[in-house]
Amino acid sequence: MAVDLVKSTLESDKFDGLLVLRRKKPKHDGKIQQLRDQGIPLEVVTNWSNLSTIFELVKICRRYKPDIIVCHGFSEHLWGRYAGLIAGVPHLIHVEHNSRERYTPWRLIQARWLAKYTDKIVGCSEGVRNELLRLNFPAEKTIAINNGIDLSAYAKSDITSLKARAPGIVMAARFAKQKDHLTLIKAIALLREKNIFPPLYLAGAGSKKHLKKAKKLVKELKLKDQVNFLGFCNNIPDLLEQNKVCALATHYEGMPLSLCEGMASGCIVVGSEVTGVKEMIQHNSDGLLVTPNSPQSLANALHIALISSCFTDQLAANARERAMLQLGKQHMIKNYENLFLSIIRQPEAVFRESLFY
Repeated sequence: MAVDLVKSTLESDKFDGLLVLRRKKPKHDGKIQQLRDQGIPLEVVTNWSNLSTIFELVKICRRYKPDIIVCHGFSEHLWGRYAGLIAGVPHLIHVEHNSRERYTPWRLIQARWLAKYTDKIVGCSEGVRNELLRLNFPAEKTIAINNGIDLSAYAKSDITSLKARAPGIVMAARFAKQKDHLTLIKAIALLREKNIFPPLYLAGAGSKKHLKKAKKLVKELKLKDQVNFLGFCNNIPDLLEQNKVCALATHYEGMPLSLCEGMASGCIVVGSEVTGVKEMIQHNSDGLLVTPNSPQSLANALHIALISSCFTDQLAANARERAMLQLGKQHMIKNYENLFLSIIRQPEAVFRESLFY
């Protein structure tokens, strides 16, 4: 998301952008070089310690003299704003990307203190904004700007009708504690009692421990002929457009981009009624919400989604329309540009954006 914002400044006559990355693992060096090859202005700071990160970022800020520093993610938004204060950057923005970050009491105290000197605190969805308010961040400064997806990959999705698609279910999500693949697998087993045997496609890599648990459950429930572990996929748009349902069983989310992609692809979307998802799906209007951790609730919703009807056709159509109007990257970028201009209040000002990603 930070990359998208800085990339957009390359074609902007209003803003200049600089992307600042915190070096975390040597294996990321290839990705950093790819960004440089795209012409994205880029600096890298150390991850040796938080103080060293602050020190290096202060030097960058003093050299580039940005009007605004936008600090993304936990805990980088702390060190970025400390650096901005020390370097005298006029405006600070904090962007929160998940609804359940690893705040210790001490770091929460720091974040609230820094909020006094921060122009805006942005949640990447309405669910994240609500969580920030629950943590007592200042309501007058806290807003939501939805993350966005590349809509060009889904330009022809409306051509493929639901009736022409395979009765399959796609969940695109990494294997992690946050996600709830096990409930989805159990729901697939329950559908057999109704003589419904949809293929399930699990796209994503992630934790070997959680992947192993999922594969073990599939074996125990004798679902190996239905459940497909795809690993990392670079053809998600094609996969979604070939199947009827996009599901996300999860414990919490920030901005569930996999559901955005499902909506844009013309799928029927089904998601757990948890923070980040319940603000995303309008139940019975553009998707279906289910009780968290409930295989039966999820199975019931999947049953409805898999049986073609005027109702499910309308769900998919409404979801796609909303995605194309509200959930694209360009919509997100425009909202951030408006925010930046409202903060500096000088439409012709040059904006140099230092970003963590």
